[in-house]
Amino acid sequence: MGALDGLTVVDAGLAVQGPQAAGLLRDWGADVVKVELPGIGDHSRSLPAAPDEPRSGYFAACNRGKRSMTLDLRVPAGREVFLRLTDQADVVISNFTPGTMESWGLGYDDVSARNPRIVYGVGSMYGPLGPDARQSGADLSGQAAGGLVSATGADGTEPTPVGALIADSIAAQTLASAVLAALVARGRTGRGQRVETSLLGSQIWAQAGEYASYLISGRVPGRANRGAPLVGGIYSLFPTADGWLAVAGVRGSDRPAFYALVGRPDLAARFPQQQYGPDVRAVLYEELAPVFRARPTAEWCALLRAAGVRHAPVRDHAEVAADPGVWANGYLARTADGEAVVGTPVQFSDTPADPAAAAPELGQHTEEVLLELGYSWADITRLADERTI
Repeated sequence: MGALDGLTVVDAGLAVQGPQAAGLLRDWGADVVKVELPGIGDHSRSLPAAPDEPRSGYFAACNRGKRSMTLDLRVPAGREVFLRLTDQADVVISNFTPGTMESWGLGYDDVSARNPRIVYGVGSMYGPLGPDARQSGADLSGQAAGGLVSATGADGTEPTPVGALIADSIAAQTLASAVLAALVARGRTGRGQRVETSLLGSQIWAQAGEYASYLISGRVPGRANRGAPLVGGIYSLFPTADGWLAVAGVRGSDRPAFYALVGRPDLAARFPQQQYGPDVRAVLYEELAPVFRARPTAEWCALLRAAGVRHAPVRDHAEVAADPGVWANGYLARTADGEAVVGTPVQFSDTPADPAAAAPELGQHTEEVLLELGYSWADITRLADERTI
């Protein structure tokens, strides 16, 4: 039994932001019904995992274990089915272009008028207020508008996004957190509410330290430059003989021992500052680069581990997937038939998560869900003939 066992979620989301939020709730025990357009489905289904692999990694990661039903929300019959579905639900999640659900008569006001206990989670690009509120967006626009692109990479290079749909993913986690908070509030008041987060707001929250520093100082923190612009210690990526290594912070009092460990004890006297500014870091890292190039990554990891220095090898996805600790912690898992899937990042001592399930085929559970709502087989036939499902 999962932590959210007994909770019913209607996922009317698309791509990553909404579906990943609903997917996290499913991993934690909720029954999630994914509503998709007949014949087309969530457009993330059409993003192949590789040129020779038509299955979608994005769809699989965000939707495994859900029940898929096809339903055209644009037509009156589809609207009525959706409202009957949400009458019995605890949560609705949607990240359509702002105003879309409302134009179909399926916004929070419409749903809550019939089910006051509903928690209605909305994901958007810019948030519900302001001049851009009704503008749509995607992960790249979230990274760009939220400032992340401008801070990624090195000084003097072109802007570059993070190599993952990180704005979507952070917004999904923010949305899932908001839904859970609203459910806690409903436990006190008996009434649900609308909660909304956005790609923009979630990106600002993810960079809270950098934005707070700007608000305090009036200075833009700047580019990452292989580390973090506001961390004034030894905090950077260094090239090794066969790859790259992250050294993730060496405190001032520990630096003499660190410099001796890497064979450059002279650097302790040359760089005695407690906080290294950008110019000092640039000079210091030029001194350290040839030191780290002298040995392979694995040797450095063994040496730094023994000395208690925070570090990590720079790994690609294949190397991460080969890490036994990733599987031991359930970050990657296998379904009952042995298929590898992305797991859940949280462990529960009493109500374990259940990520080991495959993503549904389009409309796989349509009839099952409609029967649960009280529709007859004759009703289902009629809805299919009308192409509502």
